[in-house]
Amino acid sequence: MAEVAVADSRKVAWYRALTSAQWKVLVAANLGWLFDGFETYALFLTVGVALRDLLSPSSYPQIPFYAGVVLSTTLLGWGIGGMIGGILADYIGRKRMMVVSIVAYSLLTGASAFAPDFISFVILRFVVGMAIGSEWAIGASIVAEVWPPDARGKGAGLMQGGMGVGFLIASFTWLGISAIGPGAWRCMFMIGVLPAFVALWVRMGVSESRLWEHVRDARDEAKHRANSGSSLSAHDRELTRFTLGSLFAEPAIRKRTVLVFVLSLTSTLGWWGVSSWVPAYMASLATKAGLPAQQWASYVGMTYNIGGILGYVLFGFFADAFGRKPVAWLFLAGALVMTPVLFYSTEDVRTVLLLASIAAFFSIGQFTWLAVWVPELYPTRYRATAVAFAFNAPRLIACVGPFLTGTLIVFFGSYSKAATIIGCTYIIGLVTAPFISETKGKELPASAA
Repeated sequence: MAEVAVADSRKVAWYRALTSAQWKVLVAANLGWLFDGFETYALFLTVGVALRDLLSPSSYPQIPFYAGVVLSTTLLGWGIGGMIGGILADYIGRKRMMVVSIVAYSLLTGASAFAPDFISFVILRFVVGMAIGSEWAIGASIVAEVWPPDARGKGAGLMQGGMGVGFLIASFTWLGISAIGPGAWRCMFMIGVLPAFVALWVRMGVSESRLWEHVRDARDEAKHRANSGSSLSAHDRELTRFTLGSLFAEPAIRKRTVLVFVLSLTSTLGWWGVSSWVPAYMASLATKAGLPAQQWASYVGMTYNIGGILGYVLFGFFADAFGRKPVAWLFLAGALVMTPVLFYSTEDVRTVLLLASIAAFFSIGQFTWLAVWVPELYPTRYRATAVAFAFNAPRLIACVGPFLTGTLIVFFGSYSKAATIIGCTYIIGLVTAPFISETKGKELPASAA
């Protein structure tokens, strides 16, 4: 009878086997990342307009440089805040930190709409980045802990797709709002206050991860034994060790962490150093063709992010079918090839729209490896810390990417040369990915081993 039951369960579609609690966790993580995506892409779309409002006309020729400063500062804040948020999520819970991060970046995004000058705008972008950075690691961790092994990649891909949807919504919104005039960018950031209401639903409708609750109870017991003077077992010492330190405490875990960091750095440099300039590149092509620059920047934002959404989601499905490692390698290779194709093959704006969607499928879609693969490499007691480190620590280095690209654009007088040079970093990822352990279909690790 047991064999019959197993056979029958295999006939059930993966999405029917999931509980309502599992779907709610995915929706919460997806919405949090969706609004992160809206806010992030709103900056990409509006930074040029905002700087024309905040800088003196004599500084306009240097706008790519100033835009690089803004993007790099946001990324730096993202890296620092994300690390802090991931560590806190391992100590106070995934759900609680998700609520805090959503409320924080909503209110801070709204505040950035009132920036009176360039310096205040940069400062506000830094703190907005800090708030945004923590949300992703929390969502990726809780989805991995709640969803079953055979569907975990799909769940991560669907969660990751939220950012692409947020990008797309930002593109459509900017298409309508940009006609308002020089102050339109402030309206975009005011809309960013709305996600605060999602935090109320998360607080009331989403359950905490049971895996984390089990680890929390075990950690509390270990701390009690330590405070009472009892001798601690090796497991107790692991539980009471600072989570960030656990990433480097054991040789095998330390090696794994370094490899994950390098691969994440590759994806992050490529995305922030190349993808963030696609709207500006399209605007320059549209200007040459005598077309409305901001309108076509919005168009490419739409097609670029449609390709990105497909990449995000299908990466997860492919990873469940073929494995994390080969799919990650394929997407890195695709991004490497498509970067020069996008920037060099043609200046016809309509063709660029198509090429942008294909390039985004690989360059944006590859980020799903972080949501699928990394949570499966580390135990629950420091999973959110590990995911946050993998996602955010590279940003402390990659924050120079937009600044470097902006500087190269000014130096070469060309978006194409600058983007292609930065895009060569994908080669590092192609070399690194094969050395990370495959985790397809495996249970989440219970210890550091």
